[in-house]
Amino acid sequence: MDFRQFLIPSFYDTLLPMLTSDFNFDLPQELIAQHPSGVRGQDKLMVLERLSGRVEHQAMDDLPSFIEPGTVMVFNNSRVRRARVYGIKESTGRETEFMFLNTIDKDCCVWNVMVKAAKKQKPGMRYTFPDGTTALMVEHAGNEGTEFRALKFDSPLDEEWFERNGHIPLPPYIKRGDCEEDSERYQNVYATDTGSAACPTAGLHFTEDMLSRLDKAGVERCFVTLHVGLGTFLPVREESVEKHKMHEEWYTIPAETAEKVNRAKKEGRPVLAVGTTSVRTLESAYQSLHGLPGQDSKENDGSQWIGATTSSTSIFMYPGFKFNVVDKMFTNFHTPESTLIMLVSAFAGREHILDAYKEAVAHHYRFFSYGDCMLIR
Repeated sequence: MDFRQFLIPSFYDTLLPMLTSDFNFDLPQELIAQHPSGVRGQDKLMVLERLSGRVEHQAMDDLPSFIEPGTVMVFNNSRVRRARVYGIKESTGRETEFMFLNTIDKDCCVWNVMVKAAKKQKPGMRYTFPDGTTALMVEHAGNEGTEFRALKFDSPLDEEWFERNGHIPLPPYIKRGDCEEDSERYQNVYATDTGSAACPTAGLHFTEDMLSRLDKAGVERCFVTLHVGLGTFLPVREESVEKHKMHEEWYTIPAETAEKVNRAKKEGRPVLAVGTTSVRTLESAYQSLHGLPGQDSKENDGSQWIGATTSSTSIFMYPGFKFNVVDKMFTNFHTPESTLIMLVSAFAGREHILDAYKEAVAHHYRFFSYGDCMLIR
């Protein structure tokens, strides 16, 4: 008999040091979705029970029947920037691909970027972009030996500049260039605040009709903003999970959201986070208010779980992490050995997640950004 079946999810995972390879799984290439489904919201839905590991195979259209009235659903309203921009290196005339992440110095118009063939891109090189704008690569502490560089422009870049010059930043496992379809389908219907270098893709399954149905079913909705950057999608390169360091990402929690979440927690109603970015935002806000466990932490007296705030987070959630705010999670199927599969494994137990992923493969679910979805409850 396997004694692990009697343990709570993720407890067994903490008994031994975890390796990144512990979060690997076999995935046929043909199950990696290269395009969105024909109609937004017409996707498969797997329902996973956290404690038992039991799964049900449903459709996204059935989601409201699995969410009890009074639940507070928290969505990330960040909008994707057209952040992939191609410049011409003036010294060679060759095209160079940049992923614009965030400003390093707004006053000096310096941007933090990821760049392909980074070893060949050095401070002092100048690049010309499609509209004739030029930028100089400058030194920035911490970029040495990495794929990150700093570009200094003569004047600030606004969102219109990215609309004119940029492309939708599809993830690398989508083996094609972006097209007009992606301009609409790689954005959430409720996205309002531009700044992400990748889409919070759990939200791609929601339509205006689905949101209306959830409202009518007595589900409360509210929003946070976390601009997706390196902290979310940078791969884990360390052999030992604990050695991986997350990059910082900025998030905002409005007062209305903090009020709804706090009231739900006080009244014993569930908080359902839509997407791993919403999970990271809510749990980061809890830690910001109450401190890290064992490090001058302030015990929650039941009066407040999170507060309205704008802050940054480098939170890394893997098995053994204690969730204080999130009770349920709606998410996509994630890449092997990623921080995202580690996060959902922390929530539902590594064995349960890996077993569910095997089920998903057997039932031909579509994986990753444009793929199918999972409700963990």
